Amino acid sequence: MTLSLAFIEGIGGPELMMIMFIVLLLFGANRLPELARGIGKSVREFKKAASGVEEEVRRAMEEDPQPRKFPTHPPARPGLPTGASPAEPEKPAPPTATD
Repeated sequence: MTLSLAFIEGIGGPELMMIMFIVLLLFGANRLPELARGIGKSVREFKKAASGVEEEVRRAMEEDPQPRKFPTHPPARPGLPTGASPAEPEKPAPPTATD
């Protein structure tokens, strides 16, 4: 498997040696092993975090979403008789004839 990145396509042996020499001058021979260890630990932590996120996404995709239950009719309001529509107000009872 070859990894070809656009910004490092033209880097060959001599260019890589020059970069290593500059790094050696900047950090010193004593500091290079510590630097390499730190880079290794950070790469390992990054891969661990990326795989954790990837696993979480896979788990979320495999999980069946629970069907939402929507009511088929609006909830009853207090004071309305059963079966009465909220849009229709209650009609008063017809007056009774008393003689």
